[in-house]
Amino acid sequence: MPRCQNCESFVTRDYVRVFAPNDADDPRVCPHCEDKLRDGADVREARAKRVSS
Repeated sequence: MPRCQNCESFVTRDYVRVFAPNDADDPRVCPHCEDKLRDGADVREARAKRVSS
């Protein structure tokens, strides 16, 4: 099962296919990460915490 490298949350294989680099089995960040986010090909610190609805 793929897991986020940052927060270790479960992610789907479809999420990995779309958002992880081609050679990666696990994404660097995921929608559950409050402290980091994807920024193009990089990962950066979030400027503000995400609010879940």
